[in-house]
Amino acid sequence: MEHITTILKKKKPALSFEFFPPKTEEGAAALFQTMKNLTPLKPAYVSVTYGAGGTTRTLTQDLVLRIQKETNMTVVAHLTCVGASKDELYEVLSSFWNSGIRNIMALRGDPPKGTAIFKPNKHGFSFAVELVRFIRKEFPDMGIGVAGFPEGHPEMPNRLLEMDYLKEKIDAGADYMCTQLFFDNRDYYDFMSRCRLIGIKVPIIAGIMPCTSKSGIKRMAELALGARIPAPLMRALNRAKTDEAVQQVGSHWATEQVRDLLEHNVAGIHFYTLNKSTATRDIYMSLGVGDSDSLQYHLR
Repeated sequence: MEHITTILKKKKPALSFEFFPPKTEEGAAALFQTMKNLTPLKPAYVSVTYGAGGTTRTLTQDLVLRIQKETNMTVVAHLTCVGASKDELYEVLSSFWNSGIRNIMALRGDPPKGTAIFKPNKHGFSFAVELVRFIRKEFPDMGIGVAGFPEGHPEMPNRLLEMDYLKEKIDAGADYMCTQLFFDNRDYYDFMSRCRLIGIKVPIIAGIMPCTSKSGIKRMAELALGARIPAPLMRALNRAKTDEAVQQVGSHWATEQVRDLLEHNVAGIHFYTLNKSTATRDIYMSLGVGDSDSLQYHLR
């Protein structure tokens, strides 16, 4: 399995996908069908999330190890501070390392469902920067990613202080940053410029999630911690009368975002797939990225 720094050096832009662990056998079967559909796109890597409050920790570990064993894709495992002691985190990291996993996305994590305030384990960590330091000390050769928020972290209204905290995570040993999803590329470009101004030099991966249904739009805003939906996109979504029309609008908007990002030579683009393949495949086909011939053959 490749180290993330090697991937980001040789594959520009590095196009990657994110999945979440299913809770049922049917969900697992559907997810691996999605992976099968996306394999011809030859992602630079795939990542696997934790559920809110760390509720899917075991499922996440199981899925990461299954991807490692049954596919040839490099996988980045998410790891959060929620509800975990240092010893428990070390045990998870050891399991990953011994199984050949070499890349971790280090996050503080969201509070468990039904609670508004993050409360750390008394033997654990309060902030992502502590987790980054811990991983770099205990597993010095592990690739480490951290999260960035182009529109600002909702818990930190002081944007100057927020950038200082972000730089601390990089200085603690993070190799790259992946942003929360956004719908206006100007937010990403401004965020990247602010990062460079304070001395953050690591690759900054752009996070993209197409709108796929009306019911998913509100949920998407929640997942994105309040991501702003630009007025032109809102007008287009309001005109859409069915989920199929919403998906077409969402795919078109995301395609234009990706086209613009590619023209600006971004280090990478990370697709939040919601465990579905259609929107991501549509974007690839529209832009001619990836192995289009192989993809068309696979979809026949």
